[in-house]
Amino acid sequence: MTIQITIGAAALAWVTAFIAGLCKLSGRRAIAWPAVAFVEFFRGTSCYVQLFWLYFVLPLAGIEISAFAVGIVAIGLNVGCYGSEVVRSAILAVPRGLTEAAKALNLSPLQTMRHVVIPNAFPRMLPPMCNLMVDLLKITPLVSLITIADLTFVGQIYRQQSGNPLAAFGTLLVVYFVLSTIIIGISKRLEIRASRGFEGTRSEK
Repeated sequence: MTIQITIGAAALAWVTAFIAGLCKLSGRRAIAWPAVAFVEFFRGTSCYVQLFWLYFVLPLAGIEISAFAVGIVAIGLNVGCYGSEVVRSAILAVPRGLTEAAKALNLSPLQTMRHVVIPNAFPRMLPPMCNLMVDLLKITPLVSLITIADLTFVGQIYRQQSGNPLAAFGTLLVVYFVLSTIIIGISKRLEIRASRGFEGTRSEK
């Protein structure tokens, strides 16, 4: 359950980060301002409170979402809003000469973003986004508060039944460390592959 929520929330976080980050860079206020408000709302409120609102308050308005979906949505949107700043700063770090060259080749703004800006910004995004994915894993224990039987939930049950907190929380410590190491390892591989392509592009220039 912890792995499923981590994967689902991570996918949503990446999508949210890209959409919100690109919208914040838009020159149109009608697009940029709602994105800024959305990001600041999720960054300015606790993920703990967001989980409780989605799970306990929305049903009062007739909107019922499963606990599993609530966990993915709340954690994914929360981390994704932090990731939007990573996307925005990485795109702004792309040398202006590349975009000017794209304009000289008569590429449309969409083509420039797809073929020039994002491929050059992506390697810059990976290290901080990797850190966010590890943080995402670390906040998944919050879903145990809305009745989801994740690692922490099961660990608590074992502690109560066995009366051995050292074994329960020691096991949790090791499992979360292993999962974090796996995420870091995957991210490192992605960084190496992305950097190779990026360095190849720079060497050609």
